[in-house]
Amino acid sequence: MKTKQPPTALQKMGLDSPMALALHLPSRYEDETELFSIEDALSRGRFASVQTQGLVIRSQVLFRPRRQLLVTIEDDSASLQLRFLNFYPSQQKQMAVGAHVRVRGEVREGFQGVEMVHPTVRAVTPEAVLPSSLTPVYPASAGISQTIIRKAVNQALREPALKESLAEFLPEKLMIEMLPSNDWPNLETAITYLHQPPADADTQALLDRTHPAWRRVQFEELLAQQISLKRAHSIRRQRRAPQFEKSKNKTKSKIEDGLLKALPFKLTGAQELVWAEIGDNLSNAFPMNRLLQGDVGSGKTVVAALAAARAMDHGYQAAVMAPTEILAEQHFLKMKEWFEPLGVTVAWLSGSLKVKDKRLAQEMIESGAAQLIIGTHALIQETVSFAKLGLAVIDEQHRFGVRQRLEIQQRVGSELFYCHQLMMSATPIPRTLAMTYYADLDVSVIDELPPGRKPIVTKVVKAARRDEVISGVHDWLSKGLQAYWVCPLIEESEVLQLQTAVESFEQLTLALPSFKVGLVHGRLKGHEKAAVMAAFKANEIQLLVATTVIEVGVDVPNAALMVIEHAERFGYAQIHQLRGRVGRGSADSVCILMYAEPLSLAAKERLQTLRETSDGFVIAERDLSLRGPGELLGAKQSGDAMLRFVDLQRDAWLIELAQRVADRLLADHVDLVERQLARWLGSRTEFLKA
Repeated sequence: MKTKQPPTALQKMGLDSPMALALHLPSRYEDETELFSIEDALSRGRFASVQTQGLVIRSQVLFRPRRQLLVTIEDDSASLQLRFLNFYPSQQKQMAVGAHVRVRGEVREGFQGVEMVHPTVRAVTPEAVLPSSLTPVYPASAGISQTIIRKAVNQALREPALKESLAEFLPEKLMIEMLPSNDWPNLETAITYLHQPPADADTQALLDRTHPAWRRVQFEELLAQQISLKRAHSIRRQRRAPQFEKSKNKTKSKIEDGLLKALPFKLTGAQELVWAEIGDNLSNAFPMNRLLQGDVGSGKTVVAALAAARAMDHGYQAAVMAPTEILAEQHFLKMKEWFEPLGVTVAWLSGSLKVKDKRLAQEMIESGAAQLIIGTHALIQETVSFAKLGLAVIDEQHRFGVRQRLEIQQRVGSELFYCHQLMMSATPIPRTLAMTYYADLDVSVIDELPPGRKPIVTKVVKAARRDEVISGVHDWLSKGLQAYWVCPLIEESEVLQLQTAVESFEQLTLALPSFKVGLVHGRLKGHEKAAVMAAFKANEIQLLVATTVIEVGVDVPNAALMVIEHAERFGYAQIHQLRGRVGRGSADSVCILMYAEPLSLAAKERLQTLRETSDGFVIAERDLSLRGPGELLGAKQSGDAMLRFVDLQRDAWLIELAQRVADRLLADHVDLVERQLARWLGSRTEFLKA
């Protein structure tokens, strides 16, 4: 019996096949195609990166002012000192007196004259031939040298199996018709070029990833992704789902009609429009898969409640899942208030429930006694079994990560059914992100705020004016209004030295003795948080000091002022979500962004943007450029691979091109679809169906 060999360093990096190595593309290049004499290298000017070579005439380890290796090399023209502050015994051996080495690095002024610090060093013979192409520098893990990766990549590029995998199979006629120009190489040529660009290559285009070779690779990657998403969309339409048509019979739409009558407001035009789209989806015999976008306070919850009502009118259960207990509990309290008078049994399920209460909730869900179930990710645990789930609503869905969807399949009689899915997000998805990662979803947007909602005035204030801000809060509370004071940390951090929630709570309690100050943060137990929030809602607490646990789901119309302390530490989306907690009543609403100096350029731009606009889509685009798609989708934490070679903003035009070619392949060349997916995604095709 063979013993299983431990994975090699390359395998740990995922470089376990010729294709994986071929697609491990360089992050930059070094030009080792030119060689200068030491004299010419020195004359090229300080801080110029240059390559030279010579004989080692001196090598010594000094201990003043710190341990370092000093090596002197010379040729017929001059000598040059090399300095290494970190070095291994193997490097000392490589640069022993008498060795001939080729070095590349920046020439700079040192304490003892001109030198190179930590140059790249290679032992060579004096007449060693120069490379004819630029030298690739690859992304690498600790302990893996560039030499090992380069050798493995070069070997992979010679493999006949790889040449076969990279062979051109997209129809020539289609490529000529659809591609923007004829200067894109075929895939094998493009990948070989990126690993071994000639000395005269346009290095800026290579680094910017706008070179025709890069364009071909990016197009192929996007094409595979678009095919996968479009096929997933098509597969979903072949699945069966219960049909929830709007009944003209009043007794059959009792819950839906009852809810509409009981609401203390009229739906806005935008809500009516998206409800019509969702209602149309629910009447289909295949599962709805819709993303409902709407800025903070636009009224997404009401639309979700109407969808749940229609499912329940047809005898099915509906479930609402939210990422945090506070948000889930807000949904629970709101929907309980709406639905219980209509005779609906609403169940609550979260991780913090006592064992007995959790078991009771699970039994109600399994028996069908609970018609509407609201909770956190506890709803997708294996111990939860639904009797007859017809609709799953997932709020702030990007926070769950791409795989955590409430996709339930179950038998109703002899038929296998899938539940309808409605995902909601108050963080608008930038158009390019929607095109690439949500191409298999239908998207609805509530682009109108309910009447009476006033715009929020955002002000940017230095932390040095803290006393003025506290005085302003006092005046505000004196009018009978309430306020939030948001802090980024719970306990003192020696590293960040920020005002903490606990410290701010103590200071504000002393500064505002006439008012009740409350404190809520992530480390409080569920029932403690609930008690504080209930007291704030009832105006028993006038000022709520909080961490970002109040980012979503808190609805207190009388709280119209928010102070965000150390606003420079928060991201675009966080501040946009936080300030959405105010502006929910009839009072003028203000959000104060208090920052500590000095401000970085990025933080300055961020605060300026947030002061100038409350348009969620503008903010989302800026957030995408700053953080990238992985964080916005919740995929970075889950470890799922994102697009590796495409920048969604720089390469937006490529997405539409890939979509058009994907449509043609799916329509006219189904035989090639599997080959394209296998080449690019391998086992990851399932990920894109999530």
